[in-house]
Amino acid sequence: MRYITGGIALGAALALGSLAGAGTTATASPSPIPAAQTQSLYAPSALVLTIGQGDSAATAGVQRAVTLTCMPKAGGTHPDTRGACAQLRLSGGDFDKVVKIKEGTACTREWNPSTVTAEGVWEGRRVSFEHTFSNPCELKAGKGTVFEF
Repeated sequence: MRYITGGIALGAALALGSLAGAGTTATASPSPIPAAQTQSLYAPSALVLTIGQGDSAATAGVQRAVTLTCMPKAGGTHPDTRGACAQLRLSGGDFDKVVKIKEGTACTREWNPSTVTAEGVWEGRRVSFEHTFSNPCELKAGKGTVFEF
């Protein structure tokens, strides 16, 4: 087995150092900021919306679920992202106003509950919303654009 003596090792280190230095330039260019570090001027709005069969979110079997992002731009798996975001903006993010049953709606009094939920962030504040409709007729009359999926 050979041992490298101090002089040879020093010479090799100097040669490698000069080769490494030859490839660099004197001016450094700024690196681009990754997208994850950029800041938006608007508070985020991103929600997960569900519709389930049952009388509470804890016991309801989820039948459908979508995502809805309104800021910085409308997106997600919701079929009408722009309409749903517009309805939420008009209601000031108040989901109780969104699920209000239209006046003059005639529904039976059967008990076949459906529960809608919204979880996530609306304009920078955490949202955890749940509303139970008595039956499918009330769900259809009160779900608005937000829960139309």
